Amino acid sequence: MLGRTREENHEIAVGTGVVLTALALGLFLHLRPAGSTSGYDLNVRLPKTDGLSKGSEVRISGVKVGTVTDLTLDPKSYLATVRMNIRDGVAVPTDSALEVTSGGLLGNLYVSIFPGKAATLLPPGGMIVKGCGAEDVLSMIGRVGLSNGQSNCKK
Repeated sequence: MLGRTREENHEIAVGTGVVLTALALGLFLHLRPAGSTSGYDLNVRLPKTDGLSKGSEVRISGVKVGTVTDLTLDPKSYLATVRMNIRDGVAVPTDSALEVTSGGLLGNLYVSIFPGKAATLLPPGGMIVKGCGAEDVLSMIGRVGLSNGQSNCKK
């Protein structure tokens, strides 16, 4: 075969297999439907979402229960609408509160839901009414330095 050794032919075959596998995986990830996640959507309107982005975690009691799927601006109220996908089996009461928070000064922002005590649950597409937007680093430093470190968010 054109003066190649058996070892060179083997290396070419393995290399071709690796490249084809990588292309197939990339094509699969690119072409799969974006809405193929299970769970249900919830929304919240916030005055400030600095640093929050699609893919940010949604947590309850520190446990990841979903992800942020979209951020849009309401042109009339200038509030940001945050859409979240919550995994099946996690019920959120109607009187729950929400806060955009960080794991630390340099950590990524995530959405923290504080479940309420209402017997009724938010339906798919429901709106969490009580929410606090993102807090900048200087505000966090001031809050920790001047108070007990608790958020000013009304829950």
